[in-house]
Amino acid sequence: MSDIAIDTPVLAAKIEAELNYLEYNGAKPVSYQYDPPPGVAKRSGVYRPYRVSISNARVAPPPGALSLDRNGFELHRHASAVSDFSDRAAIESVYYRESEQLLKDATGARRVVVFDHTLRDGTAARADGIREPVKYIHNDQTFVSGPRRVRDHLPPDEAEQLLKGRVAIVNLWRPVETVESSPLALCDSRSIALNDLVASDLVYPDKVGETYALVFNPRHRWYYFPRMTPDEFLLLKIYDSAGDSIARLSAHTAFDDPTSSIDARPRRSIELRSLLFF
Repeated sequence: MSDIAIDTPVLAAKIEAELNYLEYNGAKPVSYQYDPPPGVAKRSGVYRPYRVSISNARVAPPPGALSLDRNGFELHRHASAVSDFSDRAAIESVYYRESEQLLKDATGARRVVVFDHTLRDGTAARADGIREPVKYIHNDQTFVSGPRRVRDHLPPDEAEQLLKGRVAIVNLWRPVETVESSPLALCDSRSIALNDLVASDLVYPDKVGETYALVFNPRHRWYYFPRMTPDEFLLLKIYDSAGDSIARLSAHTAFDDPTSSIDARPRRSIELRSLLFF
């Protein structure tokens, strides 16, 4: 169950903002994560902004008890032992172990395997390896690529045995400093239909991953947690092999918050990706 902070300043219960949905034309979208061959676009697919209502989940959460397995996202509070997120060694040693325990405690998973992380910074001049916030709606894995992640990161025999049980992929997302701009919008899993999902290729020099883009559906229900602080973190459901009674995925996107001040600091955050075994 979500552990929602209660001492963060409360803003409006609901805002309106533009979120970028895929305009599906029948072709599978492709996004290169490196400079593509000459004459090939770095990203295909057309995205169109739709103005939607986004509820402040601090004061107007989804009906019922907010949970990762019900809604596809949760907010928790826990201050990290890591304060310098420019220190990769500290992230991979201290932060990974810390996050594994947080994920176990929050989900009941018996085993957690962290497989990577991404630092994001909204400033124009970013250091190498740091990416900007993603401002189009997506989910990081598909029903095809989710199980493939297990095979990518564990020995073959062990992977096949674990895939016989329940496997989930969950992102742990934390701001490095208080979020003043480009917060995350989170789509309630219960409002997403299967035909809203469009598989998209993510092309790397050595492999091709697969993510989901979303097409517009007026039934989508969007939420955000304004002004998240570094001692808060979000859990995002990316994939789950469980049945239909449990949220199998969700969707999220950074967005331009119309309530942000003109001198708001660019958003800085870290997202950590993990395999969960139950």
